[in-house]
Amino acid sequence: MNELLLDQESLTAVPSAAADMTADSATLSASPAAALTAAALMLAACGGGGGSSSGSSGPQVAAPTGPPPPTPADMGRFLGQSAMGANRAEVDRVLSIGIPAWIDEQIAMARPTSHWNWLVANGFNVIANQGNTAGFDPAMWQQFISSPDQLRQRVGLALLDFIVVSIDQVGGSWRQFAMAAFIDILWDNAFGNFRTLLEKISTNAAMAQFLTFLGNNKANTQRGTIPDENYARELMQLFALGPQKLNSDGSVQMEGDRAAETYTQDDVSGLARVFTGWNLDSTDNTIPDRYGRPLVPNANQHEMGVKTFLGTTIPAGTAGADSLRLALDAIFAHANCPPFVSKTLIQRLVTSNPSPAYIARVSAKFENDGAGVRGNLAAVVKAILLDDEARSKTAMASANAGKLREPVTRLTGWARAFGVTSPSGAWAIGDTSNPTNRLGQGAGHAPSVFNFFRPGYAPPNSSLATQKMVAPEMQITNEPSVFGYLNYMMGLIQNGTGDVKAEYTDWLTRTATSASLVNDINIVLAGGQVNATTVAQIVQAVDSIDNTTLTGPNNRLYTAIMLVMASPEYLVLK
Repeated sequence: MNELLLDQESLTAVPSAAADMTADSATLSASPAAALTAAALMLAACGGGGGSSSGSSGPQVAAPTGPPPPTPADMGRFLGQSAMGANRAEVDRVLSIGIPAWIDEQIAMARPTSHWNWLVANGFNVIANQGNTAGFDPAMWQQFISSPDQLRQRVGLALLDFIVVSIDQVGGSWRQFAMAAFIDILWDNAFGNFRTLLEKISTNAAMAQFLTFLGNNKANTQRGTIPDENYARELMQLFALGPQKLNSDGSVQMEGDRAAETYTQDDVSGLARVFTGWNLDSTDNTIPDRYGRPLVPNANQHEMGVKTFLGTTIPAGTAGADSLRLALDAIFAHANCPPFVSKTLIQRLVTSNPSPAYIARVSAKFENDGAGVRGNLAAVVKAILLDDEARSKTAMASANAGKLREPVTRLTGWARAFGVTSPSGAWAIGDTSNPTNRLGQGAGHAPSVFNFFRPGYAPPNSSLATQKMVAPEMQITNEPSVFGYLNYMMGLIQNGTGDVKAEYTDWLTRTATSASLVNDINIVLAGGQVNATTVAQIVQAVDSIDNTTLTGPNNRLYTAIMLVMASPEYLVLK
């Protein structure tokens, strides 16, 4: 089957895909998107041949009394929120042991390897790689697609979405190793304590390079210089507290008719004094090791005067390490920290518009995990995924429920569902952040500290904006990115890239029964959320391709996968 490309001219017979994609989540999940129709026309055309739908309705079964037992579709939906993707074996395992047990199993699972160690094991620590980023993207894709610690991968990606460092803006040598060390902090502490995470990112070389406090000097009145304030500002605004004062349910506190601000410029300036004098612990640049160790304080560069911020005062004469500890203690104890972190993680895993009650329940778990511990991320993640607003079918049906799937998780969802491997270990997928011919998102390649999308983004002039709802991922959803996603995934589904290819052998034995094929794909990719009307359209497109030709089975399978991944019910995770 030749690679297929979508363009605007091919869509003249159907509504604009971009218009559908940039409307709002309710519109997307209410009717089949133009993207699906366009992909159906293009894919079905390549297969040729006629056929009739093999879909049929089963016998009517009386409604059971009491809550119905969980189904494979329920488990597929759960894995859509908690994993990077799932095959049918993973779905069946969760169905067998139950969601709480699966979460506990995942939290207890040790990492098979770190990103840093993977780079070393694969020989990227040679002097030829001193000035490039070689190895970073393969290290990321290898873990996203093949590592068994699924929940850690997913929570790590969620953390990277708001605690941002971009390899494209990290200076210095050995950028792949500096970035790997930062990513490992997020992954290693995904189920640890948030206070520990704050300290580790605040003494990380890549973060210090990205937000420009590496070697930051104390104020010099003679020269008229002041400490760099980038990290102090973003630590409060983006990583830990947010710009506005919050109640425990995430609602904004008001001062008259204005939102109360979390911090002032004086707070930023006071906190910036803490982040002076932090440096790499060695000058040896022949190997990458210094980028993997915590920064160390230099007393000559550190501001030893009084530091005042957020109602906290660090006395004059306090050394760098002690200043950092006291500053992070104050930020961690701030009333904003529980609701800010809780809401942000809910948005990344379950729904863009959680109810205040949902945020309050998770925030309470952040404040106290039940054993008197504040900031236990394992307890927070478990509370998010087990909450009624995440699991209930009633909650799922709400107009406020759900979120757009991040493009990266769409690729990994396909890869894990269909057994993608890279026999050479090259994992040559690369940076996928180009919106015109890739995904429009690449993990670790954010264009700025604000990531690819902001948590409070709503499409302008949309019903979402009118209803004061948000859809962060819509910020990277536009006409070029819609076509880019469809075309790129078509190529991957059919041909892979390099030796990164799917294993379709078992699936190709099922292409003759189109309804069963589409239903199984619906479960592993979309958690069974593609509705009957859309399924029928996909089955019809599959059946327009003759299964008896040499390429027929392949084309029917490619069509079914692509159309599920183009459907609005798949793109909107509920």
